[in-house]
Amino acid sequence: MTDAERASRPGGRTARVRSDVLAAVEIELAEHGYDGVTIDAVAARSGVHRTTVYRRWKTVAGLLVDLLQAGADDAWAPADTGSLEGDLIEINREVFAALTVRPSVTQAVIAASFRTPEAAEALTNFWTDRYTRTETVVRRAITRGEVPPSTDPHQIVMTATAPLYHQLVLLRQPMPQPMAVHYAQVAAASAVRGLGSGDG
Repeated sequence: MTDAERASRPGGRTARVRSDVLAAVEIELAEHGYDGVTIDAVAARSGVHRTTVYRRWKTVAGLLVDLLQAGADDAWAPADTGSLEGDLIEINREVFAALTVRPSVTQAVIAASFRTPEAAEALTNFWTDRYTRTETVVRRAITRGEVPPSTDPHQIVMTATAPLYHQLVLLRQPMPQPMAVHYAQVAAASAVRGLGSGDG
């Protein structure tokens, strides 16, 4: 099916409108922060009529919630490099890039999500989904016999990624990119040594 055919169908047009609007929300958040986002600005940037945006999303909070829900519906999956260390390094490289690019959409969305209970819940659901997908790399390592069967996937992923969020988001301090790789290596090494066991 061509783009023109998809656009002519109601479902295709609806999906395209949502995609255009949420892309505009990302940019507006990154450039202006939550307080600087308006329905009118999102409509103008997306090319979607303001009446359509108001009718479907109603508020900026509604736009933010939908943006997070869309993120949980995407097809992202962690890379499969053939080793736990390699997989965790690739994950940390992605996280590092998302948190350090300027302006950072990821940082803007995290900050904005604490402004309303609905957005905060949507953010929690988003992270729950992302961690569940990411933990696949540890399960693959268990299947390969690379780490003990008792290894806790969530613990290993948190060990690898948490320092990046702590340093770059909470403390708002710079981190050299090699440190992101280092934390992934530390997490992988701890798993190999059996220190990431769910049994403690």
